[in-house]
Amino acid sequence: MTEALMATGSKSEQAYGAVKARIVEGTYTPGYRLVLAVIAKDLGFSVVPVREAIRRLEAEGLVKFERNVGATVAGIDPTEYLYTMQTLSIVEGAATALSAPLIGGADIARARAVNEEMRECLQHFDPVRFTELNQDFHSVLFEHCPNPHILDLVHRGWNRLASLRSSTFRFVPGRAHESVDEHEALLQLIESGSGADEIEKAARLHRSATLDAYLAQAQPLP
Repeated sequence: MTEALMATGSKSEQAYGAVKARIVEGTYTPGYRLVLAVIAKDLGFSVVPVREAIRRLEAEGLVKFERNVGATVAGIDPTEYLYTMQTLSIVEGAATALSAPLIGGADIARARAVNEEMRECLQHFDPVRFTELNQDFHSVLFEHCPNPHILDLVHRGWNRLASLRSSTFRFVPGRAHESVDEHEALLQLIESGSGADEIEKAARLHRSATLDAYLAQAQPLP
């Protein structure tokens, strides 16, 4: 019984990862109907783990259920994007400031290595890869946050933005160059032992600048 549950859980996790990746990468666009039987056949699974994965994605806000339609990929309207980014700028700024005293030399080196990879990515810009690296960079800075409630809010904010991650920097490629430079400045603040207020402000303004650049494009959100 336990082995069967573990196997189901394993397949559910694989289905979750596969469907989420297709949403994030834009293969499954907002409004795309997620037919369980079709996805299950494509992945070589039964419908059960796929259904579990879809429910998990619904809880994260990436999927919604519509009457007479079923599960579809959720989109984020401009107002939702605005509120999410505003909230994330606040909670991620706080999480980064609280993490700063706990970030060691190895963490700084890892974050800087990721940022350099982001800089190289600018040469032949791949927005999907860039945004993946961007999350990797920031996770190094906020994951040491000792306040689990703030950290949970940060994770929720990133999950809400998951369906936009592949497109954010596609609309504002110039912002990507600025982002890399701001990352280095933020690392230097942490490395030099700057105060929590200064680090929090820098992290918050860094996130807000991406929001401002995105909205300034006046492009319809996915």
